Amino acid sequence: MADPVHLKGMTWDHSRGFDPMLATSAAYGEAHPCVTISWEKRSLQAFADRPIGEMADAYDLMVIDHPHVGEVAGSGLLLPFDGQGRDDDLAALAAQSVGVSHPSYEFDGRQWALAIDAATPVAAYRPDRIDEAPTRWEDVLTLARSGEVGFALIPINALMCYLGLANNKGFAVAEGDRLMAPEHSVEILEALREIVALVDPRCLTLDPIGIYEWMGRSVDAPAYSPFGYGYTNYSRDGYCRFPLVFADAPGFGDNGPRGTVIGGTGIAVSARSAHREIATDYAFWIAGAECQKGLFFEAGGQPANAVAWDDDACNAASRDFFRNTRQTLETAYLRPRHDGYMGFQERGGDLVHACLRGDASVAATVDRLQSAWEDSLK
Repeated sequence: MADPVHLKGMTWDHSRGFDPMLATSAAYGEAHPCVTISWEKRSLQAFADRPIGEMADAYDLMVIDHPHVGEVAGSGLLLPFDGQGRDDDLAALAAQSVGVSHPSYEFDGRQWALAIDAATPVAAYRPDRIDEAPTRWEDVLTLARSGEVGFALIPINALMCYLGLANNKGFAVAEGDRLMAPEHSVEILEALREIVALVDPRCLTLDPIGIYEWMGRSVDAPAYSPFGYGYTNYSRDGYCRFPLVFADAPGFGDNGPRGTVIGGTGIAVSARSAHREIATDYAFWIAGAECQKGLFFEAGGQPANAVAWDDDACNAASRDFFRNTRQTLETAYLRPRHDGYMGFQERGGDLVHACLRGDASVAATVDRLQSAWEDSLK
């Protein structure tokens, strides 16, 4: 009998991030009796902020955010998935990517993680309160004036709304040394300030989970959210008191659902793992179509594989979450990933948030965002 192998993994603290890792690890262990995989979890904010370098020594497997890949690509911390003798498997995953989920983990010609979870800001609504989701921004404003709109606006989500609305309008974003044309930046910030003045101030303190918890469990919650990283959990029977229906994000005029900022997660293997081949095999398996549309989804995961997004059973169990939001995800924007971007994301979120709170003028915020962007490129 082969010697026992134990792998350690780190993921994020939500049932969507943790439960499918436990379920798939148990199934992998049953198929490979000498292998056990244990998982630890960290908060959503720590998930976004904790440097991968701090985890690569302690864990074999890491669930990561794609904006980190630029700062680790040349560090030797992660094992690239290309060059491991699995080129056919890698090509299959690339062909089955929803939107840019798979290529979001490619940087400098190497594949640093495999997409296992796909998300982008989409709309959500309470079907017991409104019949359908607005598709045009002017209709969102009308609904907001009646007190029926709320959405996640903590700093990181405020920045994602700023970038997403700009991309919806077709504005050039993060090209070269200019974050955005000043007049375009002004237009977007003013649009956000207009709707923020119409929603409950608590939105400035909530992330998407907080919004969906509010909408899904409280009688007097907003009936509609125009932007929030989607969570199929809240559209499944039994998860919350008032199951939500997710829909494509609204657009300005007839721009339709496009430009929201892709998120999701990928699974990476530490280059320092003593069992890199086994860790790699597990990663390819959970990113593959059969696991994604089956056990991964059934355990509460939100797949990144298009086969799962097309699957009738996955859609039936989530009030057509995947079909209803597919166009938004397929047209989502891939944010910059250069070494230095994460610093901009932290500063930029605080700057936009201060502007939406009324603690900074639009003009000053435009200048400070541009300065933060320039600093990230140095």
